[in-house]
Amino acid sequence: MSAKTSQGYLLISDITGYTSYVAQTELEHSQEVLTELLELLVRMMTPIATLSKLEGDAVFVYAPADQVDRGELIFEMIEACYYAFRDRVTSIDRGTTCTCNACRAIPTLDLKFLVHFGEYIIQSISSINELVGSDVNLVHRLTKNRLREETGWTAYAMFTENCLQQMELPSEGMHPLVETYDHLGDVSTFSIDLRERYAQMIENRKAYITEKEADVTLEYELDIPVPVAWEWVTNVQKRTLASDGPTWSTFSRTGGRTGVGTTNHCAHGKGEISVETILDWRPFKYFTVDNQAKIEENSAMDMINMHEFKSIADGEKTHLIIRTKFHKTNFLMKLIAPMMARSMLTKYYRNIESMAKAEMNKSQLKPNAQLRMEQAAAQNSGEK
Repeated sequence: MSAKTSQGYLLISDITGYTSYVAQTELEHSQEVLTELLELLVRMMTPIATLSKLEGDAVFVYAPADQVDRGELIFEMIEACYYAFRDRVTSIDRGTTCTCNACRAIPTLDLKFLVHFGEYIIQSISSINELVGSDVNLVHRLTKNRLREETGWTAYAMFTENCLQQMELPSEGMHPLVETYDHLGDVSTFSIDLRERYAQMIENRKAYITEKEADVTLEYELDIPVPVAWEWVTNVQKRTLASDGPTWSTFSRTGGRTGVGTTNHCAHGKGEISVETILDWRPFKYFTVDNQAKIEENSAMDMINMHEFKSIADGEKTHLIIRTKFHKTNFLMKLIAPMMARSMLTKYYRNIESMAKAEMNKSQLKPNAQLRMEQAAAQNSGEK
């Protein structure tokens, strides 16, 4: 029986600087650090993509095209992975009291991503699944590139031209580079500096509503991983499916991407509309919007809403916190608003939970990242 050719996103996340890190440090401590960082990457990516295998200090995943409704989610996953990686490296460095070379050298580690969209075949030999094909070879060849020589970047995301077209994202502002590989020819790529994006995220003004500032706070436990919950709460098409009535659409996107300044529109019928503008956008962590509701051209209820996502139950569930702050409020509003909001939103988030779980079951994505790491380790062991 012949294997089936599939199309999808092929992605390698590679810890840069690790070879020299291991060569100059104590092996036991360096392996502990590597294991923790690899577990973090797998945990962040596998709810969206499928782990193919671990490759030393790198993680290779793939996401079939029919399982990614919005290509931009791959971009958001990369940003969220890098932010989490950078935060964890900083946390380990600040929290350790060990003076060994491995612990002192932790800040030298960084992360790069190579992303391509193409064809692949899942080849099964002796119960071991392996992705094969020219496009699989290409994404691995991309790990050897001239980008660092040209830019000095130690942390970056490199996308092939074909990948950007599939994601429907513009290449403006990215660093263009053409790589040439034997048997593959010229490959056009576009890259972003992840260190710069991380610094911008830290420096940018935050629109974060604290518990004390909120007029209304609602909390839900969703039986789906954070990346899946994020996609269903932010994707306007999925929001429409879960809303059971209102229709969401996007008015504008700054620079062709969803982020600060993006405007979404919701039509409720009977002349009622809602227009939300994104004020803060931290993929897989939280987002904040300014929401203006109108009924037949008259102002209804204007507010700022923040959705915060916290991973629980070993990454298999999401603790969703929604905080609302009204532009104009009074004692009566504070009293009745929680009851109104809870009545309207409980069904909506239960719809999201059930629809997302059905989608995960259909695509056979399993949320248990540790299980997949063990499977990949067994696969790697079988290949040696």
